[in-house]
Amino acid sequence: MINRPLISDKAFKYFITGVLLVASLTGCETGIKEELNISLSGEWKVKLDPLDEGKSSQWQASAFNGTTIRLPGTLDDAGMGEASTLEPALNNYVLSNLTRKHQYIGKAWYQREVEIPESWQGKHIELELERVLWQSKVFVDGTLAGTAESLISSHDHDLSKLLTPGKHLLTVVIDNSNRYPLINVTGDRYPDPVNQEMAHAYTNHTQIKWNGILGDILLSASDKNSPQNLQVYPNRKESKLMFTYVQEVPETEEVSLELLDLQGNRIFSGKPSLEVKGGKIHAEVPVPGELVYWDEFRPQLYEARIVSGGDIASTTFGFKEIENDQGILKLNGRRIFLRGNLECAIFPLTGYPPMQKEEWLTLITQAKNYGLNHLRFHSWCPPKAAFEAADEVGFYLQVELPHWSLKVGQEDKTTDFLYREADKLLNDYGNHPSFILMSLGNELQGDIGILNEMVSELKAKDDRHLYTTTSFSFQQPTGTVPEQQDDFFITQWTDKGWIRGQGIFNSQSPRFDKDYSANSDHIDVPLISHEIGQYSVYPDLSEIPKYTGVLTPLNFIAVKQDLERKGMIDLAGDFTEASGKLAAMLYKEEIERAFKTPGFDGFQLLQLQDFPGQGTALVGLLNAFWESKGIISAEEFRKFNSPIVMLTRFNKAVYENGETFKAVVEGVNFLEDKKDQVIDWSIKNEQGNVLASGMLEKVHLSIGNNMGLGTIELTVNIEKAERWTVRVALRGTEYANHWPVWVYPESNDAMPDNVVVTGSFETALTALQSGKNVLLSPDTEQIKGIQGRFVPVFWSPVHFPDQPGTMGLLMDETHKAFNDFPTRSHTEWQWWDLCIKSRSVIIDSLNVQPIVRVVDNFVTNHQLANVFEARVGKGKLLFSAIDLRSDLDKRPVARQLRHSLLNYMASESFEPEKDLTPDELIAIKQ
Repeated sequence: MINRPLISDKAFKYFITGVLLVASLTGCETGIKEELNISLSGEWKVKLDPLDEGKSSQWQASAFNGTTIRLPGTLDDAGMGEASTLEPALNNYVLSNLTRKHQYIGKAWYQREVEIPESWQGKHIELELERVLWQSKVFVDGTLAGTAESLISSHDHDLSKLLTPGKHLLTVVIDNSNRYPLINVTGDRYPDPVNQEMAHAYTNHTQIKWNGILGDILLSASDKNSPQNLQVYPNRKESKLMFTYVQEVPETEEVSLELLDLQGNRIFSGKPSLEVKGGKIHAEVPVPGELVYWDEFRPQLYEARIVSGGDIASTTFGFKEIENDQGILKLNGRRIFLRGNLECAIFPLTGYPPMQKEEWLTLITQAKNYGLNHLRFHSWCPPKAAFEAADEVGFYLQVELPHWSLKVGQEDKTTDFLYREADKLLNDYGNHPSFILMSLGNELQGDIGILNEMVSELKAKDDRHLYTTTSFSFQQPTGTVPEQQDDFFITQWTDKGWIRGQGIFNSQSPRFDKDYSANSDHIDVPLISHEIGQYSVYPDLSEIPKYTGVLTPLNFIAVKQDLERKGMIDLAGDFTEASGKLAAMLYKEEIERAFKTPGFDGFQLLQLQDFPGQGTALVGLLNAFWESKGIISAEEFRKFNSPIVMLTRFNKAVYENGETFKAVVEGVNFLEDKKDQVIDWSIKNEQGNVLASGMLEKVHLSIGNNMGLGTIELTVNIEKAERWTVRVALRGTEYANHWPVWVYPESNDAMPDNVVVTGSFETALTALQSGKNVLLSPDTEQIKGIQGRFVPVFWSPVHFPDQPGTMGLLMDETHKAFNDFPTRSHTEWQWWDLCIKSRSVIIDSLNVQPIVRVVDNFVTNHQLANVFEARVGKGKLLFSAIDLRSDLDKRPVARQLRHSLLNYMASESFEPEKDLTPDELIAIKQ
């Protein structure tokens, strides 16, 4: 028996080939039967067949004179297909998604010669095409060998009857046209039909609709009775390992089982108990005592090998068990919390997913840097390299069928295709311990009964994963309560209300003592919040040069050109930073509310990285390459997104003199029990002066939510407005978190003698004409402009055009207008009331100086302002489209901003440099 370190099955086959060669040269007996592979990577000939002429013209019958192409690869890689004629423009053709330089949809014929060695005589010979979009047909010397269809796994063709020793002509026809349209919702807002499919397994919005072959292109030969398809089923509760495999003629006598660790050390070797049933051989052994559970903290992998009559089947696996334990998500008997992010097949250099483990390790390592432990593959399934990488570093995956449909069950052939895809997904990837969750697709609607039937059948076939019918649904009641067969539930709301901030943060004033328990406690399966975030960030135009592959960022280029035409290009970086800082703040509160909800089992962000399709949905704090935009560091993000997170609950963002700031400390812990801990807390002002501090001793942080650990209190006693920072840290660890609060002194209603405050345009003009300083703050209903909004554009202003299209505020925080109103250069929580009670004035044609600028969306790119200054006639104007006059006794932030602006206007610093005519001022009136 040959012992070996843990390597892939294919690498092991090459290793065995080498052993056999050495054995044949030396006369040694190995006891191992020959198993060989021939890689077909390299040069092929290709002919495009847009008119479907190939079959009638018998292209498969003889060698054709095609174009040379390298496989694995795609036509896009080779620069083949129709060249794009699009030019940068702010329209739905260009802003839909990144632009393919070349595009081809249809059949393409790939051909090459292969030579089969004499030693393969009588063998089982299979051709594996690791990843193809939709359909492959294989011909050997002009004879059709088989047809395969899949979007999620390899296309495997049995060529045993046709590949005899000697030379053969191998022809592969790849058809990347839409074989089953009903698996895919379409976005009719995109005028080009080729860009309307949305499911990420087949779309141009993220992964492109490439034609080619990716990954392994491999001919393999094996003994016709060698064991195949070894599956491992850990059973933690009964302390068993169960196995299944298939064999043409089942052997039950000369069968042994081996388990090895990562270093190749044998943990178990012996004869398992065997039973033949259901066309499979079932084996079972007790769990060896040395086996370690696989999880995110200890990603221990093992290898299982079945040896039957000298033939070997092997696989890697992890000893893990995922379960719904009375509504709690548990792994290996311990509660876990999914800190998740969507992965939507966004690979902007190639337009297809990487097929090498190293590239996935880079992506997943970056995700872990930001505290994530989970990826949801939205309406697609990644290649095996992604699973291998996740297995190795301890990362939890949710995979989905290639399915985003509003017409579930309307077509039998589509349903049959989805059943086949589900079976293949489980068969090909089921052994990977990182594969813990499976959904039948995204936001499905239609015959939900079919989805329940499918989940029921999948659970009976493979209990190594948890299943759900759909990742949320807008169809009710499906989207509001779990379906009968759901092992877990993904939603943005329940039948009692929202469980994500997107539906709350704009309509409710900031509070930090809230969670979603009232709307989630009654859900009796593990609950994961759906696609939280989606806060749009202004395009980072500095990334344009990064697009060196098959896709051109015409959408980014169009935005850049528009800013250049409008003289705003120097503001582009500021727009990105200001909108990004707002998005980061909102993501922080989204995540913390999820952690504070004891009934939650995880969240799935949409998303940490940009989404370049669906109307250029740049919702990421990282770009589409998973690189930082400079908005927030990984270290800072981990403060609120880690296995342990310190939290506080307090009831508002702004406090006045005499009020007491009071916060209750809590923490979530999904690492390990921590007893006798010390928690340090402090409150500092902007100068770094410690205003109060303390510690909580003998704290026990058990697994899960730890509430009511202690209290922080400080009575506000200040003379000048300040921004405070509250910090809570677990002593001796990296786990610390912080929150800003704003404190204001008593109201000062004294009016400067030289300033007129009015809400009337007419009164303002009269005062200005007489040379006075005027603060004009009309009722917002009287102002022409865009409705005030605190949160930025949802998802994309192209995909969802009917929304107030702004993306936060931009200020010079050192401007003297803010001397008595502490602010950063971007929106923070204290601006909520001011933003809601405002209008954004379009100042494109106005010669004014904005003090509070509003970032417009990248489609319209207006110059917008809430507050600006100008000279009007003999007078000086400060115009506020923020309501600074009504209910000031109940609105301390508006009162404080007004106070700061008035002090500025009364000072010598108030000297506007730009001029506005009376007619231009009146034109702002609604």
